[in-house]
Amino acid sequence: MSLLSVSLTDLRARQSLKWRTYPADVLPLWVAEMDVQMHPQVLATVTEALAGGDTGYPHGNGYADAFVAMAEQRWGWSLNAGKVRRAGDVMNSIQAVLAAVTAPGDAVVITPPVYPPFRQVVSGYGRRVVEAPLGTDGRLDLAAIEAAFSGAQRPTAFLLCSPHNPTGVVHSAAELTDLMTLAAEHNVQVVADEIHAALVDAGTRFVPVQSVLGGERAITVTSAGKAWNLAGFKAGLIIAGTQVSKLFANLPPFALHSAGHLANLAHTAALVQAQSWVDELMVEIGANRELLAAELAAKLPAAHYQPQPGTYLAWVDCTDLGLDDPAARFLETGRVAFSPGVGFGAEHSQWVRINLACAPAVISEAVDRMVATLA
Repeated sequence: MSLLSVSLTDLRARQSLKWRTYPADVLPLWVAEMDVQMHPQVLATVTEALAGGDTGYPHGNGYADAFVAMAEQRWGWSLNAGKVRRAGDVMNSIQAVLAAVTAPGDAVVITPPVYPPFRQVVSGYGRRVVEAPLGTDGRLDLAAIEAAFSGAQRPTAFLLCSPHNPTGVVHSAAELTDLMTLAAEHNVQVVADEIHAALVDAGTRFVPVQSVLGGERAITVTSAGKAWNLAGFKAGLIIAGTQVSKLFANLPPFALHSAGHLANLAHTAALVQAQSWVDELMVEIGANRELLAAELAAKLPAAHYQPQPGTYLAWVDCTDLGLDDPAARFLETGRVAFSPGVGFGAEHSQWVRINLACAPAVISEAVDRMVATLA
């Protein structure tokens, strides 16, 4: 049975952000929640804890140990478990890491179009944003990054999104090696968000930044929350490269105490017992990418989409549709909600991000609603 087969009736009964932000006549394909049921083993783990009144504080290194085992098996990344710490969700952990490795007023480099909270976590905590935009191919522009590193603002940190949200690009080992070389030359701390790491197509190799030459100086923040659709269970991991010293001692108070016990249990169960589940899911996501590309080509060829092998998100250029604000028009007229491109970068107001973690029929319906908007 398809993992992405939950009925719209059941989905609309959910109380989460995706299904409660817009009226019931809006088809929501925006925020990164997936239309799946919880994995049975994860559900059993949480249910058992609840039934037994096991609702206290988290304990032990089970989550970190499970991640270390997965990293070795899935990516060939050999980790020192002593360099892995349980923490809160990814963005709060990135905020804590930036507080530890930068000072108020420091510049931090981001690569738009990029996940909107990257900009918010930098500017919202007294640091300055420096942009090194992606290239026209949607990949890291090493020349732009080098220019940002050597510019007048002299940044102290770089936020890497890997795989990249919203483009779905999976960075190559060569790109990451070149990035780490530049970071070493300019004394810039690389902080990588690898929450989408397991969400890549079969045959595509995800490369952890810490596994490349120079990666021992990087800091990684990640979580099982995205790949196993556990955003409601706040937990994550902070991983210090082997040459990163004093990070954990310099983190703000309580940064390593913000994961919940049930979240810790759920994430650990996902990593230990649901590895094949995410691989099955990505087969369906890959088919949805192909479906979206085919539907747009047939029904709305002026909307341009280049599928990429990472994440379950599609980045679509609507410039040639001639709409003043594509996301707003699709919502108001077509009654379909996408994430507006402007949130990912000021130059991308004509783009939309589409969540593909849904039933194929929903993808087709979304394109039909885009077409109806223009009609």
